[in-house]
Amino acid sequence: MPTLNVQLFAGRSVEQKRALAAALTEACVKTLGGSPDAVEVIFHDVERHDWATGGKLWSDAPPKPSVG
Repeated sequence: MPTLNVQLFAGRSVEQKRALAAALTEACVKTLGGSPDAVEVIFHDVERHDWATGGKLWSDAPPKPSVG
C-alpha cells in the first residue's frame, strides 16, 4: 500500500494532522483497496521561508485579509 508524503506550511495542529491522516487513509482504502494499517502518512512541516512559488518566498507574501 502507499506511503503518502504530505508537505504543509508549519503551524498545523496535531488535531488537523490527525484528521487529514484519517481522511487520506480512508480515501486510499476506498480507492485502492487493502487495509488501513497498510497506509502510511508522513507529514513534513515546512517553514514559509523554505518554500517558494513563482520565484518568491511565501514568507515575503503580504498577509491575506481574514475572512469573517
